[in-house]
Amino acid sequence: MTEELLRAEHISKRFGGVVALDDVSLTIRAGEICCLVGENGSGKSTMIKIISGVYTPDEGDIYINGHHYKRLTPIEAIHEGIQVIYQDFSLFPNLTVAENIAINELLASGKQIVDWKEVEQIAREGLAKINASLPLDAVVETLPAADRQLIAIIKALLANARIIIMDEPTTALTQREIQSLFNVIRELKQRGLAILFVSHKLNEVMEIADRTVIFRNGKKVLDQEAAGLDIPTMAYYMTGRRIDTSAVTFEKIDETAPPLLRVEGLTLEGGFYDVSFELKAHEVLGITGLLGSGRTELALSLFGVMPADAGRIFIEGKEISIRSITDAVSHGIGYVPEDRIREGLFLDQPISDNVTVTLIERFLRRLGLLDLRTKSAEAERWIRELEIKTPSGELPTKTLSGGNQQRVVLAKWIARSPKVLILNGPTVGVDVGSKAEIHELIRQLARQGMGILLISDDIPELMQTCHRILLMRAGRIAREFRREEITEQVLNAELVAAATAHSS
Repeated sequence: MTEELLRAEHISKRFGGVVALDDVSLTIRAGEICCLVGENGSGKSTMIKIISGVYTPDEGDIYINGHHYKRLTPIEAIHEGIQVIYQDFSLFPNLTVAENIAINELLASGKQIVDWKEVEQIAREGLAKINASLPLDAVVETLPAADRQLIAIIKALLANARIIIMDEPTTALTQREIQSLFNVIRELKQRGLAILFVSHKLNEVMEIADRTVIFRNGKKVLDQEAAGLDIPTMAYYMTGRRIDTSAVTFEKIDETAPPLLRVEGLTLEGGFYDVSFELKAHEVLGITGLLGSGRTELALSLFGVMPADAGRIFIEGKEISIRSITDAVSHGIGYVPEDRIREGLFLDQPISDNVTVTLIERFLRRLGLLDLRTKSAEAERWIRELEIKTPSGELPTKTLSGGNQQRVVLAKWIARSPKVLILNGPTVGVDVGSKAEIHELIRQLARQGMGILLISDDIPELMQTCHRILLMRAGRIAREFRREEITEQVLNAELVAAATAHSS
């Protein structure tokens, strides 16, 4: 029988009147990839923090390497070989690769003087543990997410990790980078390490898991070997309902109708080149490609953040100039960014303020005073319309789950009734239930006449929402596909081909 490294038994945890975990047990075994799955608010993060010593359970017992703990501290967890790699990787962005890898060992040695040759030697030995190659003198903040994640994994191994917990490790990675990460994870498994892979991306769970554990509303609802589990079954256990994406219906687009948005020869040096396309009312047009393909730069250019150097933009047949965000908004263009935390929300401000921030001029009375009653009514309207789950619109936005935060970002732009809505990764970090609901909202907005540009590398998302899909490669539009003429497998193969072409 496989060695049991950790067993958490009958764990319960409450925060005030909220039950985060209710009599949950979890086992982690050596040489196993255990995927912990659940919607936002299901208790995944709370369990991670309990078994890493950050939180103390109200009830229950923890056994690690045969040692019994009622109260586990972070230092004890580290000494027992537990390492957590969070989404932000917990690195020093202003230090080099070598400094980040070596810093824990240097601190533990207690030396007062840094031996830079020793720093480089520690870093090289760390990189060799996973057969990785990174420039030792590169400053970490300049590296892509995939490289920063490798550094975090190396630091965990140098700390003699036996259990590595990865919290949503693929959020900022491309498909190609995800496959590289999976290769590293499988190699760690072969060495006998245990991996607790925490995610809500079910296609990735299908690919990487040996065993799957699902939490819902603070309870464990499934714990079984991954073989034989399919995505619909996992989605059902996560949400408690069947999510049917097979019966998605699309409104037929009038091919003879004039375009709502037309872009001709748009160019931004260093970003994209000679981009031309049309978007019609009622249409969802997908734009996909690798990171670095120019897809996000194109979105930011259309929204006035990075004005184009050349080319023409037309709205409803009229040529317009977009040199600023104000220009874009005045011409009926809205933008939902991929990073809702840093770019889309004021987390400490009330939900109602975030929802109405794009409408603030509508509530101004004489002398510049706000009509607070009208503002509050408008916020409540959109909280209801988008089914944002909150007891009060006056609560800080940071109290919401990821899916509900994304609804707030959508609400603030939908409230303006834009002609064109640009969605950059609209379901990144959103659980499967909220994801399906956001997809239906996108289709509903298109049915109402909005033109939507959807930027994503999530192939099922593109297939379930888009009428057409543009593939960008090296800053140019390489291919155009009609959804009904392509399959997920073919589109994924095209992305892989784009990755190969990009690297060659």
